[in-house]
Amino acid sequence: MVNNNQNDARVDRLIAWYGNGEDGTCPTRTQWLHLLRRSDDAPITFVNFFKMRDEAIYPEGQGVSISGEAAFQRYATVSVPTVEKVGGRFLLLAPFEASFLGADENWDLVAVGAYPNAAAALNLYENEDYRAAFMHRRAACADQKVLVCAT
Repeated sequence: MVNNNQNDARVDRLIAWYGNGEDGTCPTRTQWLHLLRRSDDAPITFVNFFKMRDEAIYPEGQGVSISGEAAFQRYATVSVPTVEKVGGRFLLLAPFEASFLGADENWDLVAVGAYPNAAAALNLYENEDYRAAFMHRRAACADQKVLVCAT
């Protein structure tokens, strides 16, 4: 079993790479720790909702003038095969159509990814190619929401 110091060090690395999550573009420390504390043999599914910007917003000097959709495609070109490389798979990649029950929401894309365990999902975020591509996701999305489901 991994001790709390090892978890804290791992989360510190993830935060150094992605940020602290306060802006909603990546997980917070508490959210990372939730994954690290899950059982090693429990499958996990992420339900992702994405709203694209009309024009991608990159940090100065890191991008070109492209649509949010084009920036997200740059991210997807790396993320989709990397999900499979770490042992995950997509159950759904589809345009959002409408809310059926509950509050109306307005998204562009829904992606449901399943992993054999939280370690596989964390391996995705620790993958060097994925980390490099994540800037395109951040530039592309005006808003996003990711729900964690025990499966």
